[in-house]
Amino acid sequence: MNKRALLIIDIQNDYFEGGSNPLYGSLEASLKAKFLLEKFRTSNELTIHIRHISIRPGATFFLPGTIGSEIHSNVFPFEEEIVVEKHFPNSFKETDLKTILDKNEVDSLVVCGMMTHMCIDTTVRAAKDLGYHCTLIADACATKDLSFAGKTVKAEDVHTSFLSALNGTFARVIKVEELKL
Repeated sequence: MNKRALLIIDIQNDYFEGGSNPLYGSLEASLKAKFLLEKFRTSNELTIHIRHISIRPGATFFLPGTIGSEIHSNVFPFEEEIVVEKHFPNSFKETDLKTILDKNEVDSLVVCGMMTHMCIDTTVRAAKDLGYHCTLIADACATKDLSFAGKTVKAEDVHTSFLSALNGTFARVIKVEELKL
């Protein structure tokens, strides 16, 4: 089949400076995603925006009806573009994403967005399990520092670790300029 779609995952205002959960490199990643989005629009390829709305008790970002939950202006969807709302890290869980992809005969995904260690990782792994070929655009993703057992892992190391784990088995991980557009 070899029909691809661009998935832009959770590039939302809360992940930027002034938001409720700013990420390291979110602006730079969003500009790479914007470049991809413009290329996919120009070639009339399917683009799907994923928007996380947090409904779990105690959530501190992506709250319903807030500016922070809105898709960032760098990748804001056109009216005719598909927006899938999700409530879990996996973009396929309890959404119509798979139905949309199947209806459009998509078998290959180009993935970018936020956060590398959470929604990107979870969605790419789920996509692979569902039979999609994934290309993950490393420099169009962002994450944050994490901590465990009293140690802080810097965002750059989190990003590299998760991309390394996905590369090969779950996705082809490349930079934006390596993608054939």
